Amino acid sequence: MIKKLFAAVLLVFMAVMFYQLYSNITEKSELSGVARGYAERGASELGTQNIVTSIVVTYRGLDTLGEVSVLFIAATGVAVLLRRRKEDEEYAAPSKRQSSEILQTGTKLLTPIIVMFGVYIFINGHLSPGGGFQGGAVIASAVLLLFLSDVNYKINHGLFNIIESFSGAFYVLIGILGLLLFGANNFLDNRILPLGEFGMLLSAGAIPVIYSLVGLKVGTELASIIDNMKKD
Repeated sequence: MIKKLFAAVLLVFMAVMFYQLYSNITEKSELSGVARGYAERGASELGTQNIVTSIVVTYRGLDTLGEVSVLFIAATGVAVLLRRRKEDEEYAAPSKRQSSEILQTGTKLLTPIIVMFGVYIFINGHLSPGGGFQGGAVIASAVLLLFLSDVNYKINHGLFNIIESFSGAFYVLIGILGLLLFGANNFLDNRILPLGEFGMLLSAGAIPVIYSLVGLKVGTELASIIDNMKKD
């Protein structure tokens, strides 16, 4: 009885709180000063058709660097917490059941398509919705599918580490070039490369390169997290 009464009181409290929030919402008829500046100057300054890309990659490039760093720290933490000693692996019971033939066949057909779709997402991030984080997550889902279809599948950690390291290093290098060429407030300035023709694939300067580096880095780090969770 007490639990039901407590649940009822909690529901009433939540209803009142959300009603207050809903009743105080006012529709904005125009953009704020900062948002207006991004919307008005983004296309002409950076050559990006997707204004969100302009904000994420260039105007707030340092924040994006922080997000990539957080993911790297998370992947490192998972690897440390879920690491297994060699003696544990030697005495681990081989009680793994093989997946169905349908899943194995479907994986062989879908994995290349999923990877290509992930690459498409981050290469076209300056033209349409998408970007490095989304494309990297799609690529990591292909690795997850490989793990589900084959219990003995192992990723090439050496190759993954090389891709992850070089992607992060070149990402920071592009940011430093922006600082050197365009001043102290221009980290990840995409104008280090020609802006090209607006709306075309080869446009927006270095943004497609930046998003490709982010996509590869995110994809390899997420795949490593999945691999470490699979081992335990």
